Amino acid sequence: MIGWISALIVVALVAVGAVVYAQLQGNIQTAPLRPGTEEPALATGDLNILLLGSDSRALASDGFGEDDGSERSDAMVLAHISSDSTRIDAVQLPRDTVGDLPACEDTGSGSFEGGWAMLNSALQYGPACSVAAVEQLTGVPIDHFVQMDFEGFIGMVDAMGGIDVCLPEPLQDGHARLDLPAGAQSINGDQALALARTRHALAEESDIARLGHQQMVLSAIVQKATKSDVLVRPDRLYAFLDAVTSSMTVDPGLGALTDLAGLAARVANVPMSSVTFLTMPTTEAPQDPNRVVPTADADVIFRALIDDAPIVLATDEAEPDVMVRTAPVQILNGAGVSGLASRVSEDATGYGYVVAGIANADPAAATVITAADTPEAQQTAQALAAELGIAVTVQTGDVDGVQLLLGADYTELTSQPRETPPPSRPVDAVSRSADTDLCAG
Repeated sequence: MIGWISALIVVALVAVGAVVYAQLQGNIQTAPLRPGTEEPALATGDLNILLLGSDSRALASDGFGEDDGSERSDAMVLAHISSDSTRIDAVQLPRDTVGDLPACEDTGSGSFEGGWAMLNSALQYGPACSVAAVEQLTGVPIDHFVQMDFEGFIGMVDAMGGIDVCLPEPLQDGHARLDLPAGAQSINGDQALALARTRHALAEESDIARLGHQQMVLSAIVQKATKSDVLVRPDRLYAFLDAVTSSMTVDPGLGALTDLAGLAARVANVPMSSVTFLTMPTTEAPQDPNRVVPTADADVIFRALIDDAPIVLATDEAEPDVMVRTAPVQILNGAGVSGLASRVSEDATGYGYVVAGIANADPAAATVITAADTPEAQQTAQALAAELGIAVTVQTGDVDGVQLLLGADYTELTSQPRETPPPSRPVDAVSRSADTDLCAG
């Protein structure tokens, strides 16, 4: 979504005068991406942007309840722009996700000592804390963040003249002030926010259930931004930009309108069919049935983002040739490097392998991959070698599945860059393309 906002800003730089430009620039607030480090300029290559929807009630309007000083991320989207700017994958991170959050320094909102908590709670200590929490959860390095509050979202939608959605059934939710009929309809900013936030109108009344509506709303915004008359009507253009910039907090790398315009250049040619919204696959948290944690499919998605590789969905009609990763893998550390087997196990799991166990082994000079004499094990071993970047020949031996013995040469073997990322295995995730017909389910 930020890409299309940026595209409008490009036009604004030409269309508005210096005084208006200065006012819009003055609207934008910045906060650190990471405390105590040099703030990066607009990143190049593949780009990861964390989009945060704040539920803070410290707003000009009192229609959202009393401000109690708390702030959480009501919505979190990890958006990945490929290095060749041909695709955008936007992964929704459920607010009810729990994990061991990292400690974060005080950047103006207090410090956090870390510990087990819901992912959305990190924003209470500033966006840098949310960035650190999401990086720890996903392993994906974040280049920039964009935070927006309720009023900014409403103003943005209203300035576009509303958005078009299509509901399979009527929805009512007194808590979210939502009352919409079934069918195709145009909704304003208040209704769009209510639709994206509602839980009580859904049978499951869960955070996961409402993410489908968020995908619909995001798709509707993208579709409206690319075909509306916002660009040719100065009143709508200014209202749009004023609403967005007045409610936006970004890291210093995106702190200037020209930085946002530079981002627009990255997404201007990405077709809507190549913009995909996905919900992070989850399962019930062992500690709390009302909370969720990522699944192995989520790890595969995050690995694809790290590798700047396309995400392959199980629902894709035409799947590419997919590496077999089904045989169990045992990882032995003979390299004499503490914790190496655990780190390699995390990498293998991220690619979708089933790691049956890790252990220390006698010192070994060379890394060896051994596979059972079955097609499944042989193909799994070949795939593992390719994905980890291990240029060794797979041996056949009396092992259960695949055995990877890490030798003293492992670091040198895997330090060579690969020309192309390995293919991702198909994942089962709720998703929609930005160009999906809003009435098509």
